Amino acid sequence: MSSVKIKRIESNMVKCISDILANEANDSLLKTITITGAEVSSDLSYAKIYFTSLLKMSTQELEKELNEASGYIRTELAQVIDLRHTPKLEFIYDNSIAYGNKIESILKEIHETTNSND
Repeated sequence: MSSVKIKRIESNMVKCISDILANEANDSLLKTITITGAEVSSDLSYAKIYFTSLLKMSTQELEKELNEASGYIRTELAQVIDLRHTPKLEFIYDNSIAYGNKIESILKEIHETTNSND
């Protein structure tokens, strides 16, 4: 399958899953999740869904909760996305935002240190 079509499917999945979590889910924990990306296998049988949350729960606990709800999310996704078979979903915590914030704070600290030395 062409990479353009897979990228379009990934983008559509991010949008649809975000909508499902925000509007369809009854669990308040699911409503706090932000979907940041998706990677779909070339045969469309499997999808890694990346997410983040502002909750002060461990990333393992958040992943566990979302992966337990993946059956429900997959069922809802099948109703709104136009694919012959809806991929199996695996939710993975996206560390890139926390990593970016850490780098930003380090750069800010370096900048403040160099300015105070002048």
